[in-house]
Amino acid sequence: MPGEAQPTVVIIGGGFSGAAVAWHLARRTKAHALRIIVVETRAELGRGLAYGTPDPDHRLNVPEHKMSLDTADPLHFRRWLSSFDAPFLPAGSATLAGEVFAPRGVFGLYVARQLQPWLDSGRIVHLRSRANAAERAGAGYRITLEDGRSLQADHLVLAVSHPAPGVPGALRGLVGDPRLIPDAYAEGALAGIGAGERVLLIGSGLTGADVVATLHRQGHAAAVHMLSRHGRRSQPHGPRQAETTADFSRDPARTARGLLRRVRAELARDAQAGLTWHAVFDRLRAQGPQIWAALPQPERKRLVRHLRGLWDIHRFRIAPQTHALLNRQIAGRHVHPVAGRIVGLRPHPLGVAVTVALRDGGQQEIDTDRIVLATGPAHERAISGNPVLAALSVAGELAPDPLGLGLHATPEAAAIGADGLARERLLIAGPLARGAVGELMGLPEVTAWAEAIARRLSATVAGQDEAAA
Repeated sequence: MPGEAQPTVVIIGGGFSGAAVAWHLARRTKAHALRIIVVETRAELGRGLAYGTPDPDHRLNVPEHKMSLDTADPLHFRRWLSSFDAPFLPAGSATLAGEVFAPRGVFGLYVARQLQPWLDSGRIVHLRSRANAAERAGAGYRITLEDGRSLQADHLVLAVSHPAPGVPGALRGLVGDPRLIPDAYAEGALAGIGAGERVLLIGSGLTGADVVATLHRQGHAAAVHMLSRHGRRSQPHGPRQAETTADFSRDPARTARGLLRRVRAELARDAQAGLTWHAVFDRLRAQGPQIWAALPQPERKRLVRHLRGLWDIHRFRIAPQTHALLNRQIAGRHVHPVAGRIVGLRPHPLGVAVTVALRDGGQQEIDTDRIVLATGPAHERAISGNPVLAALSVAGELAPDPLGLGLHATPEAAAIGADGLARERLLIAGPLARGAVGELMGLPEVTAWAEAIARRLSATVAGQDEAAA
């Protein structure tokens, strides 16, 4: 209405999740319908933790035709890679099958370039600052920035970064010691590791594989021990094959045990038909929201506790180039996988002696110079590690997810406060809301979630729900 104040949407966090919400919201609304402000310390939007890495060996773990900022246009990124706007890819980015596993930094550049026209036009405003606090103010929220400025938001979208890995209790005595690298993805974290320094890598998933690739590129020559509780490593991509006939959304399982039985039965049926396990896991991923919605909270907890590790290594597959390198490093006895847990730690002048209780019994002492954590984000510590989330939590505006996966949210992305009520003007973007839907770590799911948030905001804030680009 003429004369009314322009509604304001503030997005805290300008990594992929925040950038995707802003991009879709700008495309769905007419000019001057609302203000879109993204608070992000990095120079470019869309980079974030996942896609800000400059390391060319940190690759996307899925091919280019499955990566896009727009679920309605799945080949959007592929076409951009063929444009004059895209950089040259490193040698070996394409497989013999013609699929491209680009460096993650290239995908970050793609997202940044999609946002740039909206930034140039002023439709999206990037405040390069850090949000230190947020509080309820009237019907909306007031955000305080690190320089003392404040913003008033009619709707606030939390798209904050993944929390850093949690330091295991057995290693807390080394916190602050340069021999412990608590975050493998922190800027320059691995640059100081000497070629002759022995490394103990905690974690054998995708992050651990990235660390091995980086060390290899840096000319690292000493032993690397890769320690994880079960010794599991991320699985490779499968062949091109027919789809499974499995359907987990029809009469979905109501217990974790029942779901496991159905998965095993479908895997056996597919194996008889000549299909690999990949087909069933792809179907599980596609039907994840229906599967998750059918499980009561105790069964969700049981599923996360007992089956999450197996799910992760099959769901989050490793790029073939990284998989081949890791296998070569293991075969060459440069990388030594170890299954077990740390039970003792003894720093000494020449390094750190780490005692490991092996999964198969017995103990092994590993003498190392550096310990690198590659265990993935500690989502259960999301609130305590972020001042904005901490302030909102103290005020009762949001609460941790009961499963320890991030923040408590409704299936429509609204934060659930300490009183159990939804905060319709406080929305959770990105993986911290995955407790609401069960699968919100892969880029297609994060993109679809961002699109849903943009649809909701365009309808409720701007009063329109059609593209206006």
